[in-house]
Amino acid sequence: MYEHHSQPLLSVRKFVYRLLWHGLVALAAIACALGIGILGYHCLEGIPWLDSFLNASMILGGMGPVNELHSSAAKLFAGFYALFSGLIFIGVAGVIMFPIAHRFLHVLHLDTPDKKRDR
Repeated sequence: MYEHHSQPLLSVRKFVYRLLWHGLVALAAIACALGIGILGYHCLEGIPWLDSFLNASMILGGMGPVNELHSSAAKLFAGFYALFSGLIFIGVAGVIMFPIAHRFLHVLHLDTPDKKRDR
């Protein structure tokens, strides 16, 4: 999927497509995580759908819950969901940054005519 350091640099057009693909993967991960949070708040605490969305998106965004939780199951869910959200944040950041980091390292390791003469 990614070019070897001995291969030429990917064209700008293909690189933009790669960035878009990684962005779509990141959005899918965020949507799944948000769906888990919405269902958890709605089913475990009985919070209405819109408020469940608000709570899940606030935790996923790192802000914290909005509604006060009363049941022990909902409190446990909120704690584990917050930990899960932190991992999702790190994973999504990695998915988005990987093609950029790969291209940067690929540029540094390209075989230029000057490097080939030194061998």
